[in-house]
Amino acid sequence: MDAQTLRAQAFRALHERDEAFVIPNPWDAGSAKMLASLGFQALATTSAGYAFSNARPDGGLSLEDTLANVRAIVAATDLPVAVDLENGFADDPAECAQSILRAAEAGAVGGSIEDATGREDAPIYCFEHAVARIEAAVTAARSLPFAFTLTARAENFLHGNPDLDDTIRRLQAFAEAGADVLYAPGLRSAEDVLAVVRAVAPKPINVLMSGGLKLTVAQLNDMGVKRISVGSALALAAYGEFFRAAQEIKEAGTFGFTARSMPYAQANQLFKG
Repeated sequence: MDAQTLRAQAFRALHERDEAFVIPNPWDAGSAKMLASLGFQALATTSAGYAFSNARPDGGLSLEDTLANVRAIVAATDLPVAVDLENGFADDPAECAQSILRAAEAGAVGGSIEDATGREDAPIYCFEHAVARIEAAVTAARSLPFAFTLTARAENFLHGNPDLDDTIRRLQAFAEAGADVLYAPGLRSAEDVLAVVRAVAPKPINVLMSGGLKLTVAQLNDMGVKRISVGSALALAAYGEFFRAAQEIKEAGTFGFTARSMPYAQANQLFKG
C-alpha cells in the first residue's frame, strides 16, 4: 500500500473516532514542519496564509500556486494534508472537479470546495449550482484509488449573510450529494455550532476557531464537533508578531522582541529532521 493511501486512511479514521481533533493550518513547508513536531495528526492548508506569504490578498492565488504549496507541505511531513481549494478555481462543476483530481496528484488526501464565487456583486453561488459543484467534486473524489476526504463549505457567514437556515439547507444538500465533511466558517455562537452539528448528523462537522467564536476543544467535542481548524489564525499570529517586532525597531530603536523569539538552536534543530 503506497504512502498516500496510508495517509488517506489515517485521515479518514480521524473523522470516525469519538473525540474531536484539531487540524491546524500551516501556510508553508516550514510552518507545517513545526506543527508536525508538536504532535498534530493532520494538516490543512490556508489560502489566506499562503497568499499573504506571497504578498497577495486572500483569493489572489491560482490553482497552480496552491498545488505548489501542497507539494511542498506534503514533502515536509508524513502527515495527511488537506487542501483549501477555495471555490475550485472555477465556476463550472466539471472544472471544479478537475481541481480535486489535481490536488490528489499533488499529494493531498483531502480538500474543500466552497460555495463562494469570489465576486463582490454575487458572492455566493445559487443553491442549485452550488450543489451541482459538490456533486461533481464528489464524483471526482470517488474516482480516485484512495479515500479522498471531501469537505463542502457553505460561506454565507463570511460574506455578509449570516442566514443560519440557508446555511444549514446548503450543508444538508452537500451531505446528500456525498460530501464527507461539512463546514460553515464564521459561525458566531455555540448555538449556531450545535444547530449545524444536529442538522447534518451523523456527518462530521469542521468548525473554524478564528475570529469571534471563542470555544475550547473540550467544549466543541462535547457538542459533537469532529474537526477543528484555525484558518489563517496561526499565520496572522506569526505576521502580527513580526510586524510588532519591526515596528519596535523602527519606532523605538529597541530590540525587546528578541526576548520572545524562539531560540535559534531550537528552530535550527526543528528543520534538521
